[in-house]
Amino acid sequence: MTVYYTKDHEWLRIEGDVATVGITAHAAEELGELVFVEAKPDGTEVAQGDSAAVVESVKAASDIYAPVSGTVAGFNGALADDPSLVNRDPEAEGWILKMRIADQGQLASLLDAAAYAALIA
Repeated sequence: MTVYYTKDHEWLRIEGDVATVGITAHAAEELGELVFVEAKPDGTEVAQGDSAAVVESVKAASDIYAPVSGTVAGFNGALADDPSLVNRDPEAEGWILKMRIADQGQLASLLDAAAYAALIA
């Protein structure tokens, strides 16, 4: 299982042609307590960099951008009842959406864990 990061503080975990997407612990901490999370409907096609979801905290609302082009293939339904799950476990149980990847080549433009750590240092 390979994990990539974006400069916009999303992470994605790749399993075959499906990416599980969420926000990093750094982003969750910066946003503060989340009160609402919503993703585009299943089947929505998004291009790399398009808004794929939105999170709202007590501080602000933020778009979650598609780290790669593809099709939305699922939302973490647990977040509908408990959006703060993202704050408690942002890079595991607090994942936001799944995407079917359209172009694996786009993964080359993303950051690995070391590059992301350097970005936020």
